[in-house]
Amino acid sequence: MRKTAPRLRLAGALAAALMLGGIATGPTAQADERHGKEPTLADLAQRHGRYFGSATDNPELVDEPYKALLGSEFDQITPGNGMKWYATEPQQGVFDFSQGDEIVNLARANRQKVRGHTLVWHSQLPGWLTEREWTAPELRAVLKKHIQAEVRHYRGKVFAWDVVNEAFNEDGTYRESVFYKTLGPGYIADALRWAHQTDPRVKLYLNDYNIEAIGPKSDAYYKLAKELKAKGVPLHGIGLQAHLALQYGYPTTLEDNLRRFSRLGLDTSLTEVDIRMQLPATEEKLTQQAEWYRDLTEACLAVRRCVGITLWDYTDKYSWIPAFFPGEGAALPWDEQLAPKPAYFALREALGGR
Repeated sequence: MRKTAPRLRLAGALAAALMLGGIATGPTAQADERHGKEPTLADLAQRHGRYFGSATDNPELVDEPYKALLGSEFDQITPGNGMKWYATEPQQGVFDFSQGDEIVNLARANRQKVRGHTLVWHSQLPGWLTEREWTAPELRAVLKKHIQAEVRHYRGKVFAWDVVNEAFNEDGTYRESVFYKTLGPGYIADALRWAHQTDPRVKLYLNDYNIEAIGPKSDAYYKLAKELKAKGVPLHGIGLQAHLALQYGYPTTLEDNLRRFSRLGLDTSLTEVDIRMQLPATEEKLTQQAEWYRDLTEACLAVRRCVGITLWDYTDKYSWIPAFFPGEGAALPWDEQLAPKPAYFALREALGGR
């Protein structure tokens, strides 16, 4: 594990967190600044030409204090589940965009942009798709119809799509999804082409976890991206999820990795950021976590084509981590009471704020 020399004075950060529990934020923060109010993370990121966003999910939107902070601190939203296949096409040929629409409408009301997530993924597929065998022509037709229906519905409403999500294994081999096994690796290029045909203006990404550092999995994406670009396939960016864990060490080659994708003419984004720890949380762990949030942000700011950062929800109250990694958590910059943690102040400092 990388040792960090903390640049935060934790006691001061914790004290500030208590004082700023009711921090004034908002989409009109430039005016707020003139009246002595603090700029938001989104305001600070915009000074660098970036966005700063959060994922959210439909069940959380009944929580008014949560929704208020979601609508004021961030300028970009990713639906955590509402645009996935199981939600949008629960029966073959029967589409339901209500969950995604709810989040898009909320984002529009708050003048936030929306990242579409995700068109093709091996997980959270409806039973009608996974519980039968498909011939290649059959599945190809199903995949094309789904992609074009969803992209058409959200045309002009999202700025980017995670078109194919998590296509590779850790060793850089293709994941044996139903799409790969039935259609071969060409399904990725087809998905990108179909999405582009339907909405030529939207940015199209490949998205995955554990590709922050240079290694076999990120090398596979680099090789694939280079091949796709050479063939004229419409690929505009790579999404690095950045689900990190203190016990596994920081991806020290992140900035170099971002740069090599930029040299291919691609944008990059940190799309699903959280930094979990083994519980209980301690001051030492919170300090290290804050340093990692700072380092991730500084790496993105150092690479011109790293266009933005999205937290995978912003509060521990709604984090996915405890349910999937028992004994781990405290992964986000706000705690379960929506109070900012040291990580929040590290983000502000990295973005040039107080």
